[in-house]
Amino acid sequence: MNTLKINGNDVNLVSPIMLADLLLMKNYNPEKIAIELNGKIVPKKEYRNVTIGNLDSLEIVSFVGGG
Repeated sequence: MNTLKINGNDVNLVSPIMLADLLLMKNYNPEKIAIELNGKIVPKKEYRNVTIGNLDSLEIVSFVGGG
């Protein structure tokens, strides 16, 4: 079992997963978020090329509009 942190919460994964697939599984809209993986910003164009696995740490920030 792989464990990673998403916004400080432990999440168990059966196996490593592509970042884009994790976002889809967790219902995130990639156009409305920014991601930091292990302390480094991940460019949106890299979401399909990044594998998330054991002991990784994600911070996902959603953009909220308002007036």
